[in-house]
Amino acid sequence: MRYDTVIIGGAIVGSSVAYYLREEGFSGSIALIERDPQFAHAATTLSMASIRQQFSIPENIRLSQFTLNLFRRLKETFGTDADIGFREGGYLILAGEAGLPILKANHEAQVAESADILLEDADQLAKRFSWLSTEGISAGAFGRSGEGWFDAHAMLTLFRKALRDRQIDFIAADVTGIERQGNRVTGVDLDNGERLQAGIVVNAAGPNAGRVAGMAGLVLPVEPRKRNVFVFEAREKYADMPLLVDPSGIYVRPEGSVYLTGGAEPEEGDGPADPRDFDVDWPLFEEVIWPVLATRIPAFEAIKPTRAWAGHYDYNTLDQNAVIGPHPEVGNFMFANGFSGHGLQQAPAVGKALAELLVHGGYRTVDCSAFGYERVVEGRAFRELNVI
Repeated sequence: MRYDTVIIGGAIVGSSVAYYLREEGFSGSIALIERDPQFAHAATTLSMASIRQQFSIPENIRLSQFTLNLFRRLKETFGTDADIGFREGGYLILAGEAGLPILKANHEAQVAESADILLEDADQLAKRFSWLSTEGISAGAFGRSGEGWFDAHAMLTLFRKALRDRQIDFIAADVTGIERQGNRVTGVDLDNGERLQAGIVVNAAGPNAGRVAGMAGLVLPVEPRKRNVFVFEAREKYADMPLLVDPSGIYVRPEGSVYLTGGAEPEEGDGPADPRDFDVDWPLFEEVIWPVLATRIPAFEAIKPTRAWAGHYDYNTLDQNAVIGPHPEVGNFMFANGFSGHGLQQAPAVGKALAELLVHGGYRTVDCSAFGYERVVEGRAFRELNVI
């Protein structure tokens, strides 16, 4: 079998690339390969499924703004029954005295990109959110609009359904090798014994992206990092609660009648996860998360954990930022990797950008040049400071 484009990874990033290739008029053959067709362990479906404009660099803000605009015209794009349960509850990112300069600098970047983010001091926050303790807090950035959370499964389903009548070959298999001849990749080997000849290969393999790049003899500093999400019940229900991020990095948000929380993994000792390890680290809740929640929201001194899950980030060890675009020497190998926790919200923009690059020879809607692979070769970090 020969395909003009082979996309490795069929979750939200790979599906977005395939979708926008057709939207941009690409008429060649496309294979979309996914080793986990039920997406039981996909970063897409195990994520916190949220979207924000509170980043530290303009390029990341623009990527999420593209997706936000897509949410605004979801029914127009995918049909009148399209619904991902988007709740525009906002983000509230808190900072103590030490983190205040970064919070202010981030806010300036966000406002410059027309994001609707308020920067308020502790007294203003206490008046706005009566349930919040501002102990140790100097200020907080609150997204009044354009931020919130949604149903990741529903979003992925919309894209996958939209591909069904666009002549995409869905292949349920694991990639075991990539054939390369000089400065071109020429084929992909699958665990079912098949070999696909390929004109272009797109790496959209999520946490597995570093290993996939290595099959082509290329270095990509992306590895899986395990992240835990805990669900708990509380007597109090706060209709005005945004997704709150404590200065410790611990976050919490409402989800119907319960709450979701996480962000307790320590930086020290945080390394690559075993790709098979999806066991929940329950001590993080009792020992780390609960004390922080009880301090920040006093009513959460009495809560009841109910369930939890663990997923993997596609973590870019260089700068926690995406790698997007072609390899400078192996020009038909494309990267869409290393989002470090914000891939779901940026996937449509990246799909659009790569489609424009492949079909038209350049970025048109969102310029992703700053995310290019060249910085990996140079060891030049393009760092996102607001990683959650």
